[in-house]
Amino acid sequence: MIWKIRLGRRAEQDYVEILDWTTRSFGATQARTYAVTISRALQALEDGPEIPGSKLRDEIEPGIRILHVARSGRKGRHFVVFRVDGDGFIDVLRLLHDSMDLPRNF
Repeated sequence: MIWKIRLGRRAEQDYVEILDWTTRSFGATQARTYAVTISRALQALEDGPEIPGSKLRDEIEPGIRILHVARSGRKGRHFVVFRVDGDGFIDVLRLLHDSMDLPRNF
């Protein structure tokens, strides 16, 4: 089964802000590289919510899961925060930096 990934409004806003900050701090080339890193993490979720590296974080909110974007040899400092919405949908709620207090910033 291939899961369908839906980005919520806050996740879309996070994505734009991450790439804007990366462009200002490290340049357009690095921003494009990081966009691919985030995209690959999102694409990995098409295999389902319990892929290797995914962690259930019920203490944030029941049913919340996270997946770090640093995977498959790629570097990154963000988590994909998501939940399953039944019928083969995964809703991406936020893209948060791994140094953040996740429960407070969710």
